[in-house]
Amino acid sequence: MKANNTKLSLSALAGILLLSMLLAACGNNNGGNEGGAASSEPTASMAAEPTETEAPTERKLTDGLGHEVTIPAEPKRIIASYLEDYLAALEVTPVAQWSVKNGMQEYLQPYLADVPPIPFDLPYEAVLSFDPDLIITGTASTVEGDKYEQYSQIAPTFTLGDEVNGDWRQSLLKIGEVLGKSEKAQLVLDDYEKKAAEAKTALQEKAGGQSAAAIWLVSNTFYVVSDSLSSGAVLYKELGLTVPATVKEISEGSDGANWNQLSLEKLAQLDADHIFLINSDGDGAAALQDPIWQNIPAVKNGNIYEYGRDTSWLYAGPIANSQMIDDVLESIAK
Repeated sequence: MKANNTKLSLSALAGILLLSMLLAACGNNNGGNEGGAASSEPTASMAAEPTETEAPTERKLTDGLGHEVTIPAEPKRIIASYLEDYLAALEVTPVAQWSVKNGMQEYLQPYLADVPPIPFDLPYEAVLSFDPDLIITGTASTVEGDKYEQYSQIAPTFTLGDEVNGDWRQSLLKIGEVLGKSEKAQLVLDDYEKKAAEAKTALQEKAGGQSAAAIWLVSNTFYVVSDSLSSGAVLYKELGLTVPATVKEISEGSDGANWNQLSLEKLAQLDADHIFLINSDGDGAAALQDPIWQNIPAVKNGNIYEYGRDTSWLYAGPIANSQMIDDVLESIAK
């Protein structure tokens, strides 16, 4: 009996030693305490792995005007006047928002409700008062003269430049790069492209081959949107609606403006099946009582869809364009 007990004890001891070796090996391979005991000393491979996420660091980027700009690691107080659509899409809240005498970009107020206004021309004293740590501007004219040097003394200033600023997709991706949110910007763009493609299919099934025009009424004067810019790009390029001959003619003769004045003669010739009216004059506008307006085929047929100046039709960007798509679908493809 004694010999047998000795053999059992040796066998048990060997088993324990073997189990300990296996657990130690597993602990080294896992590099931590997951699923068993870990080695009390780090192995060479464990020591090489970072123990925490690397903190963001400042970066140097060249802007649209050729300036090398040092971007803060994590800007917290951003001014990007008239570019707030992109910031909101990227879930970034600026420290101040673009404004004019008549108000702000009303369609963005759900995102910017508590953000104070700053005048559209960005006076030096106003910019300074917000103590920004990053300023992003759109066109070269925004920083003409000595404005760029003035702003740069307040905070790093990055200007998109006219080419990038003129293309909302490029603007979105560039601002995403500046803010270290390139992946988020690409996701926003991909979601928009999918939405636009689906909307185009729905419209072609409901109103294939039909034409539309966006008309803006302000101060008793009509303007028509260009066929390739702003809401015109949404109507014709994104959604595939037909460009009316009158709109095409006016766009070809314009100087590249988003909106071009529409004479009464051209208004009478407006051959659109559908009209999206952005009415800044409000109810009872005298121009809408004019017989010329009343006799436009789209108006006579009831194919006119009215929106106020507080909607996104006068702007461009991922949020503005997405809201326009919703409006068109609700109006035509309902």
